[in-house]
Amino acid sequence: MVEIMDSTLRDGEQTSGVSFVPHEKLMIARMLMRDVNVDRIEVASARVSDGEKEAVKLICRYAQSVGMLQKVEVLGFVDGHLSIDWIRSCGGTVINLLAKGSLRHCTHQLHKTPEEHISDIRKVLDYADKMNVEVNMYLEDWSNGMKDSPEYVYQVLDALADSNVKRFMLPDTLGVMNPLQVVGFMRKMLKRYPDKHFDFHAHNDYDMAVSNSLAAVLSGARGVHVTVNGLGERCGNAPLASVQAILKDHFHAQTHINEERLNEVSRLVEGYSGIAVAPNQPIVGENVFTQVAGVHADGDKKDNLYCNDLVPERFGRKREYALGKNSGRANIAKNLEELGLELTPEQTKRVTQRITELGDKKEIVTQEDLPYIVSDVLKHDVREEKVKLLSYMVTTSYGLKPLASIKVEINGQQYEADSTGDGQYDAFVKALRHIYKHHLNRTFPILENYTVSIPPGGRTDALVQTIITWRNGDRQLRTRGLDADQTEAAIKATFKMLNIFEEE
Repeated sequence: MVEIMDSTLRDGEQTSGVSFVPHEKLMIARMLMRDVNVDRIEVASARVSDGEKEAVKLICRYAQSVGMLQKVEVLGFVDGHLSIDWIRSCGGTVINLLAKGSLRHCTHQLHKTPEEHISDIRKVLDYADKMNVEVNMYLEDWSNGMKDSPEYVYQVLDALADSNVKRFMLPDTLGVMNPLQVVGFMRKMLKRYPDKHFDFHAHNDYDMAVSNSLAAVLSGARGVHVTVNGLGERCGNAPLASVQAILKDHFHAQTHINEERLNEVSRLVEGYSGIAVAPNQPIVGENVFTQVAGVHADGDKKDNLYCNDLVPERFGRKREYALGKNSGRANIAKNLEELGLELTPEQTKRVTQRITELGDKKEIVTQEDLPYIVSDVLKHDVREEKVKLLSYMVTTSYGLKPLASIKVEINGQQYEADSTGDGQYDAFVKALRHIYKHHLNRTFPILENYTVSIPPGGRTDALVQTIITWRNGDRQLRTRGLDADQTEAAIKATFKMLNIFEEE
């Protein structure tokens, strides 16, 4: 069993421009522990700020209430009693003690001899034992220590072999190692200290954080450190989702990770951090389960020829088939099949030609647009809308909440409602919810995600694209709206969704 320690809330927060407020840290910690089921989380550095202290208190209080306090770890320093007292005052019981793992760091940063540093470490360990605090110990710059001064690394480990350190954590602090070096150094550590628990902590400066983490596990490391979306200083750390998938699929390693929640925690961290996930980021990127080429869709239809073990359902997602100039009839057929629309081969060919034309113009073509394209190509009337927006007004003014007044028609019956909200669109949706709840006695789909973008090269007067993800029971749906006005684009996406659910 490989332990997974997530350091998003400590090392990940060292990403340039990222700073989580206490309640955001709590939400991320809860999801990592309760839903994703990581073995441990590193949530802060001791003695940083009052805000950090508040966050650690919140997390420890929650973890204590659900019997997971031992999963919560805080980075501390060789500073006598200070870090341990800080952690204990927050309710924490585990310190990740940052010691020096290379002779250069010891002599040039601390200006101490190895013997002096080891003596200082011993004092912290004795105090931790007295305060009933569990200790894991980082050997900072261990990778360079093994390259340049292995005798120093062994001196520290030999001196602490009989101590109360539970885990020795080996960081590639500057991200300078390659997998062959990781294998060589890890094997030396395990040969010399076969009964010790070693973690490996990778950095991604050479884009080898994932491969180095796997090399460490193959060499006997019992734990690896990761962050959600690979957040971290400089080039980041090893991404949780990638490490989990490769450990399981390529090396049949066992972990406690609940893969179905990996995409969800990725979205949560993306939202709080403000750092967008690249569309082609493995496992969690927007496009990784989207087939564009028509030949791939055709192969999927013929015994899943273009599928691998990374099936989207495994990660709480689903495979999509993009609509555009490269689609081909197989992609169109897949999308039609999902919508329950049946066309003859000749009709499918004509729809494919139309989508190709739209793709050449770089116009956005979505699955939700497909029924309208089909109607247009086959010269049918536009599909009847069962939910229509007849009129609306939204207002906003300084110091007052935005107000929305709407009039809609649902299955031939007209309804009106007014509401206030935190924004113009929020007020509009609350008015709609009022109609569905009080006039129709029906639930209104839940808004799960809302993104707004301007096409690349856009100007201040460019069209705005709004993408909204909805959930209605077990059914998830994503709709898009395009308009010069952001609120209008969101309203278009909303009525697309309502008509699709009304059809169903």
